Amino acid sequence: MFEWIIQLFKSNKSTNFIEEQDPMKKFLIVGLGNIGEKYENTRHNIGFKILDFLAEKEAIVFETQKLGDVASFRFKGRTFILLKPSTYMNLSGKSVLYWLTKEKIPLDNLLIITDDLNLPFGSLRIKTKGSDGGHNGLKDIQDKLNTTKYNRFRFGISDAFSKGRQVDYVLGEWDDEENKKLPERFEKSAEVIKSFGTAGINNTMNNFNGK
Repeated sequence: MFEWIIQLFKSNKSTNFIEEQDPMKKFLIVGLGNIGEKYENTRHNIGFKILDFLAEKEAIVFETQKLGDVASFRFKGRTFILLKPSTYMNLSGKSVLYWLTKEKIPLDNLLIITDDLNLPFGSLRIKTKGSDGGHNGLKDIQDKLNTTKYNRFRFGISDAFSKGRQVDYVLGEWDDEENKKLPERFEKSAEVIKSFGTAGINNTMNNFNGK
């Protein structure tokens, strides 16, 4: 009798372990940005800022690990791994590929957060594939993953710059009016990330695109 109970306990323990390690329940959420204090509050670093907001909301702390700062939390049975690459924007793909491989996360469970000049400020757009749109971070991810079919979450920063000033604008800091609106946009962005892991990419697109 006792031997049967021991075997049952071992069986349950094994099942729980497999469930915790199930790759389909793990999600890699990557916020793109540049490391260093001078880039911290720039428009190009919106991916970092959204993950910082979510980490604070979940009371977790980023740790510096190989090719990036990493934090994780569980929500509704899913594990969300947050990654801020330390490779600088133009080499983001190296970090993304490393952590996808290390954590054995399927490509469908990857979400890249980036800024988008072609969207109005604060507008959200989630897509399952697409071109890099001239974004060097997305271009490198595409090259390293060898596909354009990966989920991306674009945050609009608008194109309110004069001719020839795009780089200055993207690497410039938010103005006062934008800073007032960002907290609400961060809150909505956190909802997008959790929805991606729990409701799926299609429901997330339907519920949040253009919001």
